Amino acid sequence: MHYRVFYLFDRAGESISSASAIEMSARAIREQLLPRLQTEDDYLGIIDSHDNVLQILCEPDAERFWVELPVDAAKASYGRHMGLAEIMDLIKDLPAVFDREAIPGLEYRPW
Repeated sequence: MHYRVFYLFDRAGESISSASAIEMSARAIREQLLPRLQTEDDYLGIIDSHDNVLQILCEPDAERFWVELPVDAAKASYGRHMGLAEIMDLIKDLPAVFDREAIPGLEYRPW
């Protein structure tokens, strides 16, 4: 399964905007991009075939990540914290279409 990705890796000064997202497999995302999330400004966005976005933001001080499904119209997101191993498992079994049921434990948070 392939997805489109966008990201910012602050330390390396590398970024791809959501408008210029590139196609990658779930395996390539897991192996090549997830390990690069290292600073608090780093993030990774994954876009499914229905243009739903899954965002992963790095929280290095807490040694965890915030994983969310943004809802732009509501100016909110459904998200939760995960450790690296849990995110690796999520990406390994990433659904074709992202929705709240695909990721257990998400909570609603206004921006």
